[in-house]
Amino acid sequence: MGRLRCLGFVALVFGASGAVAEPASLDHVVSATRATQVVILGEVHDNPGHHARQAEVLGAIEPAAIVFEMITADDAARITPDLAGDADALAAALDWANSGWPDFAYYAPLFAFGRDVPIYGAAVPRDIARGAFQGGAAAVFEGDAVQFGLTTPLPEAEQAAREAEQMASHCDALPPDLLPGFVQAQRLRDAALAAAALDALAAHGGPVAIITGNGHARRDWGVPAVLAVAAPEVTVVSLGQFETPPEGDVPFDLWALSDPVARPDPCAAFR
Repeated sequence: MGRLRCLGFVALVFGASGAVAEPASLDHVVSATRATQVVILGEVHDNPGHHARQAEVLGAIEPAAIVFEMITADDAARITPDLAGDADALAAALDWANSGWPDFAYYAPLFAFGRDVPIYGAAVPRDIARGAFQGGAAAVFEGDAVQFGLTTPLPEAEQAAREAEQMASHCDALPPDLLPGFVQAQRLRDAALAAAALDALAAHGGPVAIITGNGHARRDWGVPAVLAVAAPEVTVVSLGQFETPPEGDVPFDLWALSDPVARPDPCAAFR
């Protein structure tokens, strides 16, 4: 218990004045997630501390199934219990070295839970994401686009905020006319994660854990927002993870800190 506390869990209590940070004990974190059907564990992908924390939480809540943003449904179907426990063989089977994701060593302890529970994949293949970029998420989503809110235009303010975030995350180097396509691709990925979680919940019960980036874990417009439309009866808790203390309102139920990672400036090439 002490180790998890020292990792810096903080609970958010939402009120009229916004999010207020209060320290949360391990018991608080576990009780908040155990009573919930879908537990979303966000991350900065290349921060090993975030993955260590995800593993701790998975061990504590004992999920009935785990959904990964990083692999497709076809990838997940190949993961047997034996393969889940063999990091080298699993990395080879997933062709992880060519996947674009960070070091498999970060993720191996998470996939190892597949020795005991089913693994689901929710990655959107590139050609499908490209279709969403060009023709909208609703046109290529394999599920019920209406149920998952993909046929409903975003409110103007939210659309603008999402486009601004996409611009910032691409070093302010994108032509503005491309931004709506990036938002559509993001909406598709959120819906794919939500759909996989609902499939896992129907098949195995809860809690279902989702391993994903912070952008998909945020409550205001990530997977929790999609689930609120697609299956409002399903309870959701979302954990965001940071490298420095966030400022202002934080769009997560829980958040935590890990030491920052030294990495090259991704925008250096644009200067």
